[in-house]
Amino acid sequence: MKLKGIVGAVILLGMGILFGAILVSGFGLVRPGYADIKLGADNAPVTLDADASSFSQAFIETASKVTPAIVQITVVSELKDNPHDDFFFFPFKDMPKEQKGSGSGIIISKDGYILTNNHVVENANKVTVGLFDKRTFDAKVIGTDPLTDLAVIKIDADNLPVAYLGNSDQLKVGQWVMAIGNPLSLASTVTAGIVSAIGRGGLNLIKDSYGVEDFIQTDAAINPGNSGGALVDLSGSVVGINSAIATQTGTYIGYGFAIPINLAKSVAKDLIANGKVSRGYIGINIGNVDDAIAKSIGMDKPHGVIIQGILKDGAAAEADLRPGDVILSVDGKEVDAPNQLQSYVASQSAGTTIKLKIYRDGETIERKVTLKPREEDAKTEPVSNKSENEKENKTKMSTATFDDLGLTVKNLNDRDKTDFNVDHGVLITDVKHYSAAEDQRLFAGLVIVQADRKEIDNVEDFTKAVDSKKGSALLLKVVDNKGNNRFVGLEIPK
Repeated sequence: MKLKGIVGAVILLGMGILFGAILVSGFGLVRPGYADIKLGADNAPVTLDADASSFSQAFIETASKVTPAIVQITVVSELKDNPHDDFFFFPFKDMPKEQKGSGSGIIISKDGYILTNNHVVENANKVTVGLFDKRTFDAKVIGTDPLTDLAVIKIDADNLPVAYLGNSDQLKVGQWVMAIGNPLSLASTVTAGIVSAIGRGGLNLIKDSYGVEDFIQTDAAINPGNSGGALVDLSGSVVGINSAIATQTGTYIGYGFAIPINLAKSVAKDLIANGKVSRGYIGINIGNVDDAIAKSIGMDKPHGVIIQGILKDGAAAEADLRPGDVILSVDGKEVDAPNQLQSYVASQSAGTTIKLKIYRDGETIERKVTLKPREEDAKTEPVSNKSENEKENKTKMSTATFDDLGLTVKNLNDRDKTDFNVDHGVLITDVKHYSAAEDQRLFAGLVIVQADRKEIDNVEDFTKAVDSKKGSALLLKVVDNKGNNRFVGLEIPK
């Protein structure tokens, strides 16, 4: 009995110890001390070398140095409908059908001049600026330039932090940049990406034929409220003014667009000095030179921009520029797109003389043009320039279809001539989908007034011109019912 008692006691003691251990470990009845708690691994999985650390530090320092020169702009404005609602590309909806909106701006002088977008302060009744140090000021709109979507405002302050304005002409695709602004009212927000493209135009953001679109495209995240903020490189130099996004939702989905700072500097100086931009104009309508146009005028490859029309009494008319001339460079700077030429000329004042290199009839020539101010009522030279006794339209051929081009034309009647203000040419009545004609942006309702640089009076003239260029390309001049004309290159199959 005594032995059984001892054995029983030992068993009970062992069970007690085991049960106590289970309670302590399984049910957390005893917690470790604060100093004994260890979370995560002992070391970071990657050790940064000196280059990686320096690269990261560049972003940190740029954000730290530039952000104090970026302001938040609050605007109370007239209630206006957004004219860009139906477009894939459109400026930020900083003020989407509301009386109060916001944007960003860049301090460009110690005494309070601030650069921003025109669409941020457009129709403003009251403008308030919030600084990085949390001070706020009422601002005055000094001047706006809708053709570049830029504006300058001013606050009454001194010794402000000023941004360094760099040189956007030195910007390269693939270069790292940072967008700094106040998106969605989130003050002093910094995002990073690369320059995705430069010289981006044709977005139809500015609803004026004289509008300048020569954007820097970036994948740095930009959202409503970033308008007027800075796009900077890793030296902290401002290289662009954030202005627009590509979106169907109104918020960032991949790409933003910034106005090059070189253009912005020129506009800002004019606005501060004069309250408006005294911009010079060549007085021409221009278009791209595609492969078909290049072939039709004897160029070995597409290059430059083609003059579609000359404004009567404009600077170009006085400098012996002609429709069909191809501008290869301006002041030694090559141009390969209309917006490149527009951007450069937009930075020049009226009265400035520029030098153009021109391709004409297989030769390269130079012309000096003294820029003139814009005249709102300037028109391109009329196409109607033949007297009645010069007309020859005795053919019986009134319509023709060119199946290999996807194009149908007809002779002009008196009403057509009146509607288009022409006295010669043929009217395009049909263009087939996916045809060579459609690829060159020809459509029903255009009048072809020239083929191979010669005026055409009728369908027979046009047919002869097409036949003469089989296996080559034919240069056409077309005009719409608003008087706008352009050159089109059309490759003619054998």
